[in-house]
Amino acid sequence: MPDPTSGTPTLADKIDRLFDVVRGPDHTPYTHEEVARACREATGESFSATYLWQLRTGRRDNPTKRHLEALAQFFQVPPMYFFDDQQSAQIAQELQLLGALRDAGVREVALRAVNLSPEGLGTISDMIEVIARREAGLRRAD
Repeated sequence: MPDPTSGTPTLADKIDRLFDVVRGPDHTPYTHEEVARACREATGESFSATYLWQLRTGRRDNPTKRHLEALAQFFQVPPMYFFDDQQSAQIAQELQLLGALRDAGVREVALRAVNLSPEGLGTISDMIEVIARREAGLRRAD
């Protein structure tokens, strides 16, 4: 959840987003222990699953630069994801797209749209926007 005073995602938000979107080879979420082990191996420093859980939940919020670099390396994002709010926002959008593409239906639509003309893509985009607005209205009515 973003920091209510600034509107920017907290460190915990950023780490949690990585866990939500980046998956292992078997498409299951990584465990705290798997990530902590990889970070220990990368840094040679202490990095426990409990410490990672504390970072992810906001109970701790002052990791070392090396710990953040190890997390960035593990999740294959630039280290600036943790340090630069503008770059973080851009990477977050890319992560959102990655998460959406994991959905088989979204992936199928995206792959079918590859060969469409710009006009065809515009029509599909307009249709998606209309449906999204309609569904948002239905959710509000519930």
